[in-house]
Amino acid sequence: MTTATARIFRPGHTAAKPARSASSRERALNWARRAPLLPALVFLIVVTQLPFVVTLFISFLNWNSLSPTKTAFAGLENYVTVLTDPDLRQAIVTTIVLTVSVVLASLLIGLGLALLLDKKFLGRGLARTLLIAPFLVVPVAAALIWKHALLNPAYGLVNGILTWIWSLFGSSTPPQLDLLSQAPLAAVVVSLVWQWTPFMMLILLAGLQSRPMDTVEAAQMDGATPWAIFRHLTLPHLRQYLELGGLLGAIYIVQNFDSVFTLTAGGLGTANLPYAIYQTFYYANEYGLASAAGVVVVIGTIIVATFALRTVFSLFKKEAAR
Repeated sequence: MTTATARIFRPGHTAAKPARSASSRERALNWARRAPLLPALVFLIVVTQLPFVVTLFISFLNWNSLSPTKTAFAGLENYVTVLTDPDLRQAIVTTIVLTVSVVLASLLIGLGLALLLDKKFLGRGLARTLLIAPFLVVPVAAALIWKHALLNPAYGLVNGILTWIWSLFGSSTPPQLDLLSQAPLAAVVVSLVWQWTPFMMLILLAGLQSRPMDTVEAAQMDGATPWAIFRHLTLPHLRQYLELGGLLGAIYIVQNFDSVFTLTAGGLGTANLPYAIYQTFYYANEYGLASAAGVVVVIGTIIVATFALRTVFSLFKKEAAR
């Protein structure tokens, strides 16, 4: 047998080519599966990541549009200003208070509504539809409804109801509640709770309907009270759904601008960080400082979103393990 013939029939030599060709085909198939997603990926990068990179670059500049010739590199000065300036620091505090208040109130009310809708009663489908409706309203339209139709001190529904109740007791001077000027932050919280409670309710209702009912029925047969079933079975099962609703709600409410702008225009201590960014950019013309504040909002949102994604993945694993 010649050397060339021996090389052809050498063990391992004939298996190498099929192995390489199989791996090449596998890589080609993988790229063929990814190819339809590439335009969407490119579009996502162009629309979201490139503007963020530009914003990050501007945040390191001392740039005021009224003095464009004085633009210079500022380093971390803008970030220090965001954390030390009294107005911006107050905006951060307001953002935290607004987010925590809305998320907690929405979760509690949404949990109560989800427990009610989990029961069978006549008209449950209609009740679900009506309770979901506030979440489907455009945010600006929802804020306008609260500002004019509900909270207006002259012709709003709230004062109309108070006047009617007051008239039942024979008083001629009914109280005039002006929540937008007396407690503006509370007015913003109430409008956002009204809008986000259906979202929490849907998540918690999905969690309730995924409960293992055999365990609940066994507890009922053993004489457990409804409160004991809720405390020891329902609430632990809903823990991840409560976390998911709270995290997703926090992501959106941290970035809320519509309600603050429409209801109070950021006045009377209601300016959150997104509204402060709007004021810094359009009124003070401080592009670098506004960009730094925007980066702070994005970083905070990413941190919250990371925990939200972990909760979602844990729920998927839990469902897959069943």
